[in-house]
Amino acid sequence: MRAIHRLATPADAKRLFEIRRTSILGLAPSGMSVEAVELWATSLTLIGMKRKLRDLEIWVAEHDGTTAGWGAIRGDTLEGLYTAPECAGRGVGAGLLAMLEDQMRKRGVAAVCAEASSNALNFYLRRGYRANGPQTPEGAWPIVKQL
Repeated sequence: MRAIHRLATPADAKRLFEIRRTSILGLAPSGMSVEAVELWATSLTLIGMKRKLRDLEIWVAEHDGTTAGWGAIRGDTLEGLYTAPECAGRGVGAGLLAMLEDQMRKRGVAAVCAEASSNALNFYLRRGYRANGPQTPEGAWPIVKQL
């Protein structure tokens, strides 16, 4: 699936919030307990998403005029990457990640730091990330990729 990437705007808040929620609920259960998935999915409110839009650099992946995913960066950190469940496994996340890494590389970032959920860890490992510490008490896996 070939997507167009653009910077997110405040008008995207509701759709990005929904993509995050449905992505977690639909995709995370393969690597996490149902309780952990539900807690994670409800840990962000729409107000919190609007705050992310102010505080982070968020990029949107669009396919055929529909928002298919989004990713957020700040400095050398990948702050989030979510794909709408109906677009999962179609290259949206991989394309968005590659674009975000390219943005960071152009800015002189030598290595990308992130935390991966258990269900997404292999996605990142296949794209050159490596574990950078033990799993956190919250269940995230610290990862890093040299650019």
